[in-house]
Amino acid sequence: MESPANENEPKPRIISLFLPFKIRTMTNESEFPWGHHKRYNDFSTHFRSLFTNRVQKISVNAGFTCPNRDGKRGVGGCTYCNNKTFQPNYCDLNTMLKTQIEDGISFFSRKYPTMEYLVYFQSYTNTYAPVSLLRELYTEALQFPGVIGLVIATRPDCLDSEVLDLLEELSLKYYIMVEIGVETINNHTLKRINRGHTWEESVIAFEETSRRKIHNCAHLILGLPGEEYIDLIRQAQAISSLPVENIKLHQLQIHTGTAMASQYQRFPEQFNLFTVEGYAGLVVNYLENLNPAIVVERFVSSAPEHMVIAPKWGMKNYEFVAKVEKRLVEENTWQGRFWKDCH
Repeated sequence: MESPANENEPKPRIISLFLPFKIRTMTNESEFPWGHHKRYNDFSTHFRSLFTNRVQKISVNAGFTCPNRDGKRGVGGCTYCNNKTFQPNYCDLNTMLKTQIEDGISFFSRKYPTMEYLVYFQSYTNTYAPVSLLRELYTEALQFPGVIGLVIATRPDCLDSEVLDLLEELSLKYYIMVEIGVETINNHTLKRINRGHTWEESVIAFEETSRRKIHNCAHLILGLPGEEYIDLIRQAQAISSLPVENIKLHQLQIHTGTAMASQYQRFPEQFNLFTVEGYAGLVVNYLENLNPAIVVERFVSSAPEHMVIAPKWGMKNYEFVAKVEKRLVEENTWQGRFWKDCH
C-alpha cells in the first residue's frame, strides 16, 4: 500500500545548508541567468540553442550488461531496474544495431524529414566492454546520415582512461553526452539498492568528463528507501558543487519484475512513495537549491502502466511539468534561488 498522503504533502521550504542567505525576490524575468522566461534552466530550450535543426534521440539496445549483474561488482543488478519499462518497440536486443537505428530514423523522419539524430545507447551499461568493441559500435552508429552524435548511458565505475580517451576523441567531431547513473549521493543507499559503486566514483566521473570537455548528465532517483527529504536537498547541493552539465530526475517507481517489487510487497512500511503534490513540492525545493548553470532535462520518469506497481499517478509527463512551472510562478521562486557558490 502507498504511504498516507499527509506524509507526502509539500514540506516546509529548506534553504541552503551551506551559507547564511538573504531571501531574494525576482521582479524581472530577464534576470534569470539562463536568459529566458522559464523559471528553471530547461533542457528543451537549451537543446534548441545548440542545434540548427530538430534533434531526436533514437534509443538502441546494443547488448551490454552491467558489472553488478555479471559478478564483477555484484549479481542481480539494481533492485529497482527493469529495462523493459523504458525501451521503445524498435529497441530490441534481437534486432541488429543497424536495423534499430534505421527503424528509429524511419519512425521520426515521417513527420520531420530534416530532423537530425543522437543515437542513445540506453539499456544497461554502455561503456562496459572492451574499447575495441565500443569503438566499433559507436562508429557504426555515427555513420548514419543525419546522426550528429551519441548519448551514452553508463555507470561512474565504467569510465576508465581508455574509455574516456575514446569519448574525448569522438567529441572532437560529434556531440557526445555521457549519462552517468548516480542515483544517490549516499553510499549506504547505493549498497542497499545493489548499485555496486560509490558516490566518490561519481565525483571522479564528472570531474574527468568535464576536464576532457565531454558533455555529461547526472541521472538521479528521488525517494529511494531509507532517504529523508533533507537528504534530497543535500543531494541538490552536492550535485551543484560538481561540474555537472545536465540532470535527469526520476521519482521512485516500483516496477514489476524487480527485486524492489518483492521488497515493497513484503515491507511496504520501508517505502515513502510520493504523491503528485508532494513530489511537485520537492522538485520546487530541489530546484531552489540547484546550481542555475545545470540544465534540467526532466523531472519524472514514466513506464507502461501495466508495469507500474506504485505510485500510480495517472499523469502525463508534460502535465507534471506544467504543475511545477505553475508552482514556481505562484511562489515567485526559481532554480538556484538558494544556491550559493562555495568555492
